[in-house]
Amino acid sequence: MTATWKRIYQGSFWHSRGIPIGQFCKDFNEKTKDLKEGIPLPIRIHVKPDRTYDLKINQPTVSYFLKAAAGIERGAGKTGHEIAGMVSVRAVYEIAKIKAADESFRLQNASLETVVKCIIGSARSLGIRVVNDLSAEEYGQFLQEREARILAEQAAAAAEAAAAKKK
Repeated sequence: MTATWKRIYQGSFWHSRGIPIGQFCKDFNEKTKDLKEGIPLPIRIHVKPDRTYDLKINQPTVSYFLKAAAGIERGAGKTGHEIAGMVSVRAVYEIAKIKAADESFRLQNASLETVVKCIIGSARSLGIRVVNDLSAEEYGQFLQEREARILAEQAAAAAEAAAAKKK
């Protein structure tokens, strides 16, 4: 992972605080060298009065883990009306074990049960259904049907837009 993305490379931000961008990128790259590229990581930067900084890189977000576990790229377009994917209770528990170490949950002294409930709430808001047991075949069929439904909806919307243009 390299620190070349546009959010980090905002020279005026770093320059106005007296932080050399080259040194920051070097530190960021060193801390993220063992991580898989493309994973969104929340970072916290605390700039001190002496122009030094603390760089804290957190775990990926709950939504990233849920979408990865469900095998989807984005959540439901209409939450509550559409199911974007499914995850098993076991997957939620595994995500909870990882996220329980996050600072936000540690500061609240949250139990694993509380973390699991938060993750289930996030899954619901993404349109991801949490199920007790999930077979690979059944889920593969669900994803194929969902993809066909999305393509049909897109085709209908394109046809509707073309019809509206002709008027």
